[in-house]
Amino acid sequence: MRGKLIVFEGLDRAGKSTQCERLVESLRSEGHRVRHMRFPDRSTPIGQMINDYLKGQSEQEDHVIHLLFSANRWEAATSIRADIEAGTTIVIDRYYYSGCVYSAAKNNPILNLEWARHPEEGLPRPDICIFLDISPADAAKRGGFGGEKYENQQMQDRVRQLFSQLQSSSEKDDFATIDAGGSLDEVQLNVLQVAWRAIERVDAEGLPLRFVQPW
Repeated sequence: MRGKLIVFEGLDRAGKSTQCERLVESLRSEGHRVRHMRFPDRSTPIGQMINDYLKGQSEQEDHVIHLLFSANRWEAATSIRADIEAGTTIVIDRYYYSGCVYSAAKNNPILNLEWARHPEEGLPRPDICIFLDISPADAAKRGGFGGEKYENQQMQDRVRQLFSQLQSSSEKDDFATIDAGGSLDEVQLNVLQVAWRAIERVDAEGLPLRFVQPW
């Protein structure tokens, strides 16, 4: 059986990294081969340019930085597909959904959600996208908030609005929303239930890996 593609999305400080790690550990304990990834991947040359931008050490025009984020995902697309075909499950902390909404949230009149999504067409599409839902106000109370370019209240409000728009689009079936305001263990239990349902559905129905299609 092929591997699965599981993505975590949500506002900054929603707990994505922690729940990603916990899911990876759980799947491995059940004997699954798992690869854990995070975007942006700051280890590549493109990722280093993105890191400088996010840390406020460089400036980029809005379209340019969006295409750099997209290129960072495309750098990994071939290996993601190969691993899944070989039976390895990929768990990703942030993917193209974040790339689209964070770029569109800048309110640039010539960079909307539809424009931002075009460069993602053809990327491997998740079997499930677990959206950890938390209010911007609660996220801001968590440690480390405000350390990077997009971590401010106005931006996070706009990001949440655009995620809602994306979740009502043709990709609405990709998403499973989980309340991230509970304890780590409560959130983990809900994450595991959602992830296992997606895994079992792919196996039971023999579903092929999908790819991002035009709207």
